[in-house]
Amino acid sequence: MTGMDRRAALLAAAGLAALPGLANAQTSASDEVIDLWPGTPPGGTGARIVRKIEDQARPGGEPDRWVTGMDRPMLVVRRPARPNGAAMLVLPGGGYGFLSYDNEGTSQANWLNARGITAFILLYRLPGEGWARRQDVPLQDAQRAMRLIRAGAVQLGVAKDRIGVLGFSAGGHLAGSLATRHGETVYDPVDAADRQDARPDLAALLYPVVSLAAPFTHGGSRDNLLGPDASAAMRRARSVELRVDAATPPLFLVHATDDGLVPPANSIALFQAMEAAKRPVALHIFEDGGHGFGTRLPQTMQASAWPALFATFAAKHGLIPA
Repeated sequence: MTGMDRRAALLAAAGLAALPGLANAQTSASDEVIDLWPGTPPGGTGARIVRKIEDQARPGGEPDRWVTGMDRPMLVVRRPARPNGAAMLVLPGGGYGFLSYDNEGTSQANWLNARGITAFILLYRLPGEGWARRQDVPLQDAQRAMRLIRAGAVQLGVAKDRIGVLGFSAGGHLAGSLATRHGETVYDPVDAADRQDARPDLAALLYPVVSLAAPFTHGGSRDNLLGPDASAAMRRARSVELRVDAATPPLFLVHATDDGLVPPANSIALFQAMEAAKRPVALHIFEDGGHGFGTRLPQTMQASAWPALFATFAAKHGLIPA
């Protein structure tokens, strides 16, 4: 039996599905893909959802694919050459209207892999594409993803107690929601994997959307998630800074002062909430970097330093070896 055949057999035994690349999609035939749900995801209404990939890359530039039409949420697994047992669930941003698959997905997997960390890129469902209870759809996928990783930890080569989450922009809101609402029931269990804990061991949020109620919220992300007519109570209930408690894992926050899309006030509000709850937190606000910088900034820009700072944070909190 080949290594790939053995891996597929082990995943199947764990209740996971190792799937080939999808035609006309963002994955390639060599990608290891885990289907999130055994059947129709929660909230299915029969709406026609069609996968669409648009490459925003400039001529000669790096790939920058945007994904919409997520009828079938999945994890794309990227493994390091020398794994150290740590794993990160990677949540791309896109204002809950698309997924920035390369800039905030595959590029992140590359540097995580270089540090021995296995990356699981989550292609989560977009709430405005015809799902019931749209406000819970991304969190359903994030909780389920964390539980699947833990359920298959041995087969996937990761430690169950060294799994973090890394989110960007609206994906940062989702990562923060998972960190603060991991124990909230947002879907009915579907199999044994749902007995696993959905709490990440730490969370890293890059230029995150945090509050859906404060004046500094990103209105596009809020309306894409909740709908334009959401009540004030619903906006508060899904504002990450208002959900911090004693079970919130350590948080690593990064923002740039010149972010013209999602104000740094979002990260500051979450930092203050973590301090008030006496939870471990680090906040880095850089003078320059803008929004959506991922790991592609030139070293002359200050926000390019964040991956090294994250590595120090992750080592302090036991995710990776010091």
